[in-house]
Amino acid sequence: MIAPSILAADFANLQRDLEMINRSEADYVHVDIMDGLFVPNISFGIPVCEAAHRHATKPLDVHLMIVDPDRYLEAFRTAGAHILTVHYEACTHLHRTVQRIRELGARPGVALNPHTPVEVLSEILPDLALVLVMSVNPGFGGQKFIENTYRKVERLAALRQASEADFLIEIDGGVNAQNAALLSQAGADVLVAGNFVFSAPDPEATIADLKKKTR
Repeated sequence: MIAPSILAADFANLQRDLEMINRSEADYVHVDIMDGLFVPNISFGIPVCEAAHRHATKPLDVHLMIVDPDRYLEAFRTAGAHILTVHYEACTHLHRTVQRIRELGARPGVALNPHTPVEVLSEILPDLALVLVMSVNPGFGGQKFIENTYRKVERLAALRQASEADFLIEIDGGVNAQNAALLSQAGADVLVAGNFVFSAPDPEATIADLKKKTR
Protein backbone atom coordinates (compact mmCIF):
# COMPACT_ATOMS: atom_id res chain seq x y z
CA MET A 1 0.00 0.00 0.00
CA ILE A 2 1.10 3.56 -0.70
CA ALA A 3 0.55 6.52 1.66
CA PRO A 4 1.59 9.88 0.15
CA SER A 5 2.67 12.32 2.87
CA ILE A 6 1.03 15.72 2.58
CA LEU A 7 3.98 17.19 4.50
CA ALA A 8 5.52 17.49 1.02
CA ALA A 9 2.36 18.87 -0.62
CA ASP A 10 1.86 22.45 -1.72
CA PHE A 11 0.10 23.94 1.31
CA ALA A 12 -1.26 26.78 -0.81
CA ASN A 13 -2.94 24.15 -3.00
CA LEU A 14 -3.67 21.43 -0.46
CA GLN A 15 -7.15 20.67 -1.80
CA ARG A 16 -5.70 20.20 -5.30
CA ASP A 17 -3.03 17.81 -4.01
CA LEU A 18 -5.55 15.85 -1.95
CA GLU A 19 -7.76 15.49 -5.01
CA MET A 20 -4.75 14.09 -6.86
CA ILE A 21 -4.30 11.51 -4.09
CA ASN A 22 -8.03 10.71 -4.32
CA ARG A 23 -7.69 9.97 -8.05
CA SER A 24 -4.49 8.00 -7.63
CA GLU A 25 -3.84 4.39 -6.62
CA ALA A 26 -2.81 5.53 -3.13
CA ASP A 27 -4.36 3.75 -0.17
CA TYR A 28 -3.93 6.31 2.62
CA VAL A 29 -3.24 10.00 3.10
CA HIS A 30 -0.28 10.27 5.50
CA VAL A 31 -0.47 13.27 7.84
CA ASP A 32 2.72 14.15 9.75
CA ILE A 33 2.11 16.12 12.93
CA MET A 34 5.23 17.75 14.45
CA ASP A 35 5.38 19.91 17.56
CA GLY A 36 8.92 21.30 17.53
CA LEU A 37 9.66 19.42 20.77
CA PHE A 38 9.70 15.71 20.02
CA VAL A 39 11.21 16.56 16.65
CA PRO A 40 13.07 19.76 15.67
CA ASN A 41 10.40 20.97 13.30
CA ILE A 42 6.80 22.22 13.35
CA SER A 43 4.42 21.07 10.61
CA PHE A 44 0.69 21.55 11.17
CA GLY A 45 -1.99 20.54 13.63
CA ILE A 46 -5.63 19.78 14.13
CA PRO A 47 -7.17 22.42 11.77
CA VAL A 48 -5.15 21.16 8.78
CA CYS A 49 -6.05 17.57 9.66
CA GLU A 50 -9.71 18.59 9.69
CA ALA A 51 -9.31 20.29 6.30
CA ALA A 52 -7.62 17.23 4.84
CA HIS A 53 -10.43 15.05 6.13
CA ARG A 54 -13.02 17.22 4.38
CA HIS A 55 -11.39 16.75 0.99
CA ALA A 56 -9.79 13.28 1.22
CA THR A 57 -11.62 10.15 0.12
CA LYS A 58 -8.77 7.92 1.36
CA PRO A 59 -8.35 7.19 5.09
CA LEU A 60 -6.15 9.58 7.06
CA ASP A 61 -3.01 7.92 8.42
CA VAL A 62 -2.03 10.37 11.17
CA HIS A 63 1.53 10.17 12.52
CA LEU A 64 1.94 12.03 15.82
CA MET A 65 5.57 13.12 16.23
CA ILE A 66 4.74 14.96 19.43
CA VAL A 67 5.38 14.78 23.17
CA ASP A 68 2.51 13.65 25.40
CA PRO A 69 0.34 12.45 22.51
CA ASP A 70 -2.37 11.23 24.92
CA ARG A 71 -3.53 14.83 25.33
CA TYR A 72 -4.49 15.04 21.64
CA LEU A 73 -5.74 11.58 20.69
CA GLU A 74 -9.42 12.47 20.90
CA ALA A 75 -8.92 15.76 19.06
CA PHE A 76 -7.16 14.11 16.13
CA ARG A 77 -9.70 11.31 16.03
CA THR A 78 -12.47 13.92 15.88
CA ALA A 79 -10.48 15.69 13.14
CA GLY A 80 -10.78 12.56 10.98
CA ALA A 81 -7.85 10.28 11.82
CA HIS A 82 -8.50 6.69 10.75
CA ILE A 83 -5.08 5.45 11.94
CA LEU A 84 -3.42 7.14 14.93
CA THR A 85 0.28 6.39 15.28
CA VAL A 86 2.23 7.46 18.36
CA HIS A 87 5.95 7.12 19.00
CA TYR A 88 7.22 4.46 21.37
CA GLU A 89 9.79 6.99 22.54
CA ALA A 90 7.07 9.51 23.52
CA CYS A 91 4.77 7.22 25.52
CA THR A 92 5.34 6.33 29.18
CA HIS A 93 2.32 4.02 29.32
CA LEU A 94 2.18 2.69 25.79
CA HIS A 95 -0.41 -0.03 26.38
CA ARG A 96 -2.80 2.50 27.91
CA THR A 97 -2.29 4.83 24.94
CA VAL A 98 -2.95 2.02 22.44
CA GLN A 99 -6.11 1.00 24.29
CA ARG A 100 -7.34 4.60 24.28
CA ILE A 101 -6.87 4.84 20.52
CA ARG A 102 -9.02 1.72 20.10
CA GLU A 103 -11.66 3.12 22.47
CA LEU A 104 -11.86 6.20 20.25
CA GLY A 105 -12.59 3.99 17.23
CA ALA A 106 -9.28 4.48 15.43
CA ARG A 107 -6.65 1.91 14.47
CA PRO A 108 -3.60 2.12 16.76
CA GLY A 109 -0.09 2.37 15.40
CA VAL A 110 3.30 2.72 17.09
CA ALA A 111 6.32 4.32 15.42
CA LEU A 112 9.97 3.49 16.12
CA ASN A 113 12.87 5.87 15.61
CA PRO A 114 15.91 4.53 13.73
CA HIS A 115 17.84 3.80 16.95
CA THR A 116 14.97 1.89 18.61
CA PRO A 117 15.00 -1.91 18.17
CA VAL A 118 11.78 -3.58 17.06
CA GLU A 119 12.00 -6.00 19.99
CA VAL A 120 10.78 -3.31 22.43
CA LEU A 121 7.26 -3.87 21.05
CA SER A 122 7.23 -7.65 21.58
CA GLU A 123 4.75 -7.47 24.49
CA ILE A 124 2.24 -5.30 22.65
CA LEU A 125 2.36 -6.44 19.02
CA PRO A 126 -0.99 -8.31 19.08
CA ASP A 127 -2.71 -5.07 20.17
CA LEU A 128 -1.44 -3.04 17.22
CA ALA A 129 -2.91 -2.40 13.78
CA LEU A 130 0.33 -0.89 12.47
CA VAL A 131 4.02 -0.52 13.29
CA LEU A 132 5.76 2.39 11.60
CA VAL A 133 9.51 1.98 11.08
CA MET A 134 11.25 5.31 10.62
CA SER A 135 13.83 4.93 7.85
CA VAL A 136 15.15 8.46 8.46
CA ASN A 137 15.47 10.49 11.65
CA PRO A 138 12.04 12.09 12.11
CA GLY A 139 11.44 15.79 11.70
CA PHE A 140 12.21 16.72 8.11
CA GLY A 141 11.34 15.42 4.66
CA GLY A 142 13.86 14.70 1.94
CA GLN A 143 16.40 12.80 4.07
CA LYS A 144 18.54 9.88 2.90
CA PHE A 145 17.16 6.41 3.50
CA ILE A 146 18.90 4.44 6.31
CA GLU A 147 20.05 1.12 4.83
CA ASN A 148 19.73 -0.82 8.10
CA THR A 149 15.96 -0.47 7.69
CA TYR A 150 15.78 -3.63 5.55
CA ARG A 151 17.15 -5.79 8.37
CA LYS A 152 14.91 -4.06 10.88
CA VAL A 153 11.83 -4.79 8.77
CA GLU A 154 12.86 -8.43 8.40
CA ARG A 155 13.16 -8.77 12.19
CA LEU A 156 9.78 -7.13 12.69
CA ALA A 157 8.17 -9.42 10.10
CA ALA A 158 9.65 -12.43 11.93
CA LEU A 159 8.23 -11.15 15.22
CA ARG A 160 4.84 -10.70 13.57
CA GLN A 161 4.84 -14.30 12.41
CA ALA A 162 6.04 -15.63 15.76
CA SER A 163 3.41 -13.68 17.70
CA GLU A 164 0.65 -14.55 15.19
CA ALA A 165 -0.21 -10.83 15.06
CA ASP A 166 -1.69 -9.16 11.99
CA PHE A 167 -0.42 -5.57 12.15
CA LEU A 168 0.79 -3.73 9.05
CA ILE A 169 4.45 -2.75 8.71
CA GLU A 170 4.80 0.81 7.45
CA ILE A 171 8.02 2.54 6.31
CA ASP A 172 8.45 6.30 6.48
CA GLY A 173 11.43 8.23 5.10
CA GLY A 174 13.42 8.20 1.91
CA VAL A 175 11.11 5.82 0.07
CA ASN A 176 11.64 5.87 -3.69
CA ALA A 177 11.52 3.73 -6.83
CA GLN A 178 14.89 2.16 -5.99
CA ASN A 179 14.01 0.77 -2.56
CA ALA A 180 10.25 0.16 -2.78
CA ALA A 181 10.49 -3.41 -4.06
CA LEU A 182 13.25 -4.31 -1.57
CA LEU A 183 11.17 -3.00 1.33
CA SER A 184 8.18 -4.99 0.16
CA GLN A 185 10.31 -8.13 -0.10
CA ALA A 186 11.62 -7.56 3.43
CA GLY A 187 8.05 -7.58 4.77
CA ALA A 188 6.75 -4.01 4.51
CA ASP A 189 3.05 -3.49 3.76
CA VAL A 190 2.73 0.31 3.57
CA LEU A 191 5.19 2.80 2.09
CA VAL A 192 5.02 6.49 2.96
CA ALA A 193 6.35 8.74 0.21
CA GLY A 194 6.46 12.51 0.39
CA ASN A 195 9.05 14.42 -1.61
CA PHE A 196 9.46 11.56 -4.07
CA VAL A 197 5.78 11.85 -5.01
CA PHE A 198 5.16 15.58 -4.83
CA SER A 199 8.39 16.67 -6.52
CA ALA A 200 7.75 14.35 -9.47
CA PRO A 201 6.55 15.81 -12.80
CA ASP A 202 3.52 13.49 -12.60
CA PRO A 203 2.77 12.61 -8.95
CA GLU A 204 -0.20 10.39 -9.85
CA ALA A 205 1.93 8.29 -12.20
CA THR A 206 4.68 8.13 -9.59
CA ILE A 207 2.24 6.66 -7.06
CA ALA A 208 1.13 4.09 -9.64
CA ASP A 209 4.76 3.18 -10.35
CA LEU A 210 5.52 2.70 -6.64
CA LYS A 211 2.46 0.52 -6.30
CA LYS A 212 3.53 -1.57 -9.29
CA LYS A 213 7.03 -2.12 -7.83
CA THR A 214 5.61 -3.60 -4.63
CA ARG A 215 3.34 -6.14 -6.29
